[in-house]
Amino acid sequence: MGFAQFTIVKGSVKEAFTFKPVANTMVSVEGTEHFTYTDTLGQFEFDWNIGFGEHILNISKEGYLTKTYPILVDEGQTVNIADMTLDIDVTSLDLYTIPLSNQELNEVAGDINTVSGLLASTLDIFQRTAAFQFGPSFYRARGLDSEYGSVLINGIEMNKVYDHRPQWSNWGGLNDVMANQELSWGISPSSYGFGGILRTTNINLTASQIRKGGRLTYSFSNRSYKNRFMTSYASGVLKNNWAFALSMGRRWGNEGFIEGTLYESHSFLASVEKKISNSHRINVVSVYSPNKRGKSSPKTEEVFNLKGIRYNEYWGWQNGKKRNSRMKHIEEPFFILSHYWDVSEKTSLHTNLAYQFGKRGDSRLDYGGSTSIEGLSEDGGANPSPAYYQKLPSYFERNFPDDLGSAYLALKAFKDKGQIDWNRLYEANTNGTNNGHNATYVLYEDRTYDRQFSFNTILNTKINGNILFDASVSFKQLKSENFALVIDLLGADTYLDVDPFSIGIFEGQNDLLNPNRLVTEGDKFKYNFIFYARVFNVFSQVEFKYKNVDFYLAGSVSGTQYLREGLYQNGAFPDNSFGKGEKQNFLGFGAKGGITWKLTGKHLFGFNLAYVQKAPTLRNSYSNPRQNNNVVPNIVEKKLASVDAAYHYRSPNLNAKFTGYYTTIKDDNELAFYFADGVGGDNAIFIQEILQSVNKNYLGLEFGLEVSVNPSFKLHTAASIGQFTYSNNPSLFLTAVPDESAENAGFVDGFNDYGQSYLKNYKLANGPQHAYSFGFEYRDPRYWWFSTTVNYFSDIYIDINPLLRSSNFISDFDGIPFNDYDETLAKELLKQEKFDDYFVLNFAGGKSWRLGNTYLGLFVSINNVLDEIFKTGGFEQGRNANYRQLRDDKALELPLFGSKYWFGQGTTYFLNMNYRF
Repeated sequence: MGFAQFTIVKGSVKEAFTFKPVANTMVSVEGTEHFTYTDTLGQFEFDWNIGFGEHILNISKEGYLTKTYPILVDEGQTVNIADMTLDIDVTSLDLYTIPLSNQELNEVAGDINTVSGLLASTLDIFQRTAAFQFGPSFYRARGLDSEYGSVLINGIEMNKVYDHRPQWSNWGGLNDVMANQELSWGISPSSYGFGGILRTTNINLTASQIRKGGRLTYSFSNRSYKNRFMTSYASGVLKNNWAFALSMGRRWGNEGFIEGTLYESHSFLASVEKKISNSHRINVVSVYSPNKRGKSSPKTEEVFNLKGIRYNEYWGWQNGKKRNSRMKHIEEPFFILSHYWDVSEKTSLHTNLAYQFGKRGDSRLDYGGSTSIEGLSEDGGANPSPAYYQKLPSYFERNFPDDLGSAYLALKAFKDKGQIDWNRLYEANTNGTNNGHNATYVLYEDRTYDRQFSFNTILNTKINGNILFDASVSFKQLKSENFALVIDLLGADTYLDVDPFSIGIFEGQNDLLNPNRLVTEGDKFKYNFIFYARVFNVFSQVEFKYKNVDFYLAGSVSGTQYLREGLYQNGAFPDNSFGKGEKQNFLGFGAKGGITWKLTGKHLFGFNLAYVQKAPTLRNSYSNPRQNNNVVPNIVEKKLASVDAAYHYRSPNLNAKFTGYYTTIKDDNELAFYFADGVGGDNAIFIQEILQSVNKNYLGLEFGLEVSVNPSFKLHTAASIGQFTYSNNPSLFLTAVPDESAENAGFVDGFNDYGQSYLKNYKLANGPQHAYSFGFEYRDPRYWWFSTTVNYFSDIYIDINPLLRSSNFISDFDGIPFNDYDETLAKELLKQEKFDDYFVLNFAGGKSWRLGNTYLGLFVSINNVLDEIFKTGGFEQGRNANYRQLRDDKALELPLFGSKYWFGQGTTYFLNMNYRF
């Protein structure tokens, strides 16, 4: 038996500032093939014979400066290099910041920020590439919305009850203190909760855990904002056992890359911690990030050809300034009180109380009638949108083919102006007021005011050296007030609160308790209701960690309750709008497990499996909550099953990972609201579309490779190859106001069952299903670096309209198929549009200077260097609801109701300067 068999080499690695453990740090022996990684406690131990004599340990991790430590290995001794420290690599600090584009922030574009929200660096080359390279192109990790991931702050889940998605802007602009994150990707275990099937991210804002020191930052960009200023300071643990961290920032600009997209945001954070004893700590964190921004509009092909990529129909000039009619305003501060109890060296209990309140608002123009006869609105205004189809050249070419002069005038007017005419709106209202009328136009806000209380307690214990046990109990209670609010009467004194599209006196009343009500600025109108929600969850998990194999099992049980209370008695639904509806109760549960087999230090194999039953979102549980208490028909819990398998090769010079995954979602719901022509024949009607029992499949492969050619030069590549499809033909229901138009369209009491929508094998519209990246990075020992990356995206599809794939598409007014129906042409009309593939070239670089014990840093990134123009998403308009309508419209060179598209940005830049002290 060799002497080296009696020699043990072990140690631990901690961060220099906070002195907290640094997990997943590579510890290698220079000149040999020996290496290992630190565990979650920052500890490591070599399983191989190092050999006697002097050696050099190389300590490295992404985001930190590499260090070397000399060691001496003697016969029969234990070499314990405890508490080696790593310094933050200040040249990479700005990689924690991903400036989002205005289009990425638009909810109407779909929730695509499933990777852009990642603020922390990670060892996984694929995840880094997805966040920084794929994210700006509307890429969704594994094709999934962000509702399938879980975001926590200090252990409290921040996903909204309404749509199960995190509201990232609630803590935007606080990047300096948000970098301390623990990320569990995919189905992997998390010690904080069951999490989602996409990822679980915990942002640690405990004062003592935030990186000690201060930072001043200024940024300049042309993406979503022009300017950003941030400042932060963290004290670390002081001698009196107090710790605090403060951060504040501002982001602002009159417009980003898209015209008229004003951005104004302020951010404040305070975290205070007191160590009461060696076992007990209390922390209070408060975050307030009010923000408002102007939205941008999708474009038809005709509008894009006439106005270009930066055009936005939502704004117009007023008093020499651009004013956007579609402003999003969010103010939702939150407070978290945390108690940390170290019960013993192996067991801890973390308990949180949280309260979040505030408002979200989305403004838009309304143009109802200015006068009233027997409760009906009259003299309604014209649609103020400058891109309304009746103002575009194609409308005149179709309807007045013998008068092309009208089309030319429309073309010239749209190209020369093509924006909202605020002065005309004021003039119309002023003239009406002078004649004793109410406002024709009004600017209002769809307002939500939430108050949410959350509680949880998390138990973490180390049963022995190999077994970890985690458990938690959590509870949420939400009261959400929803109403429309008049914010600007545009020169008038009052506005008539009736439905301008109703054809009945009784049905047109938004509130029968206050008929023909006149509202002024600051008044609620249109709709007014409250959502109540309660969510209870229990979670437990056990992890087993051994030399050659790790595995875990986790489970959760949850109960969810929803209730709607109407505060208005809607005239179209007098018996089902006012007061409380029936409580909706859902039972959820989940189970997951996984195993990692460590064949050697270089070769690792992983496998994870999960099955989850969860409540539908509050958003998708009610068919039209603004008007009634109706619940989505046949609503049940959605079911998710997911599996992934991975092979990971890691060495000092090469890091590669292949992951294959498959996810299926069943019994999902999708809701949409739009105006359609050709419902039940030739009827035009505003509908609420309910797609029920939707099944989807997500199949794909992720690959990441990083090669260290030398200590300064790296090559990296990544690929995501997916196939995301509808896997069944879901049920389609339509609801509408029960009036004459609905009755003519075959609706009974405002409801119609259209049977199946034939969506099976259509592709999901969730950004690029294939994405590829190749690049290199150079880091000079003199603290400067640069990187260049080429990205390629393909298999991008438009969001299809379910009504067009139903029985309504082929049916005339009598329910019999159209006598001129051509099946071959119909297939061509319903063929899903696939967008062109495209390349994007990105560049980034930085430099830092050490000034004594402080640092000065510069970071620059340029995206889409070649200024490529490409479509990243879009949707079919539902206006042409049947075969004849769609056939006749698509026969035109430029359809009146062609699909609307989202376009990627042209060349954009981001410059960041910071000073750390």
